[in-house]
Amino acid sequence: MKDVLDMHMHTIMSGHAYSSLSEMIAAGRQKGLSIIGVTEHAPALPGTCHDMYFHNFKVIDRNQCGMMLMMGAEVNVMSYDGSVDMPVTTLKKLDYAIISLHEQCIKPGNVADNTRALLRAMENPYVSIIGHPDNGMYPIDFLAVVQAAKKNNVLLELNNSSYKPDSGRIHSRENALIMLELCKKYEVSVIMDSDAHIDADVGNHKYVYEILQQSGFPEELVVNTDADKFRRYLKHH
Repeated sequence: MKDVLDMHMHTIMSGHAYSSLSEMIAAGRQKGLSIIGVTEHAPALPGTCHDMYFHNFKVIDRNQCGMMLMMGAEVNVMSYDGSVDMPVTTLKKLDYAIISLHEQCIKPGNVADNTRALLRAMENPYVSIIGHPDNGMYPIDFLAVVQAAKKNNVLLELNNSSYKPDSGRIHSRENALIMLELCKKYEVSVIMDSDAHIDADVGNHKYVYEILQQSGFPEELVVNTDADKFRRYLKHH
């Protein structure tokens, strides 16, 4: 499968990652990617950068020797009503936003609670991607989430880090297969992301490939195969 982009990664600015922005850019070029996206954790997650970090992206050259660099954020869902930890004034500064459920920011609820949190957050016009929606620590109604993703032109993420043998997320592989069956049925696109916290992991979608192959998922519903597919989704946000 052609794979030309990786839109979820963290630098030392997130506080628990180990490579600089320059090192992540160099890794993306070395891997031959067309686009990479850096998505530091938003301010509610302990140890990450201040809100002001996201207001100065204008100083960063987005053309990195022919590879496009995009600057976004992994925004935290803070309540079951879908509120997030970034004001609109900051969201407007981003090239795109991933929303994710993290234990440090929102306690895992029941299926109804977790599903409502994601559905409400997806209604935010600045949200482009749901990060690791198959994390079993946050059980959800996958049918409702897949249908809402289609309605709101939001991409569902297949997060390579979730499928590693030492991942702290639970039941991600099993849940991903359930989600992918529904995505096939309703023709909902997904995005493969590394969630890299070190430069060696940029563009690493090894475990995602295994799951896509196991599910027989169609390539035309994977946006990584064509940079223009991803850009078209961004136009909705």
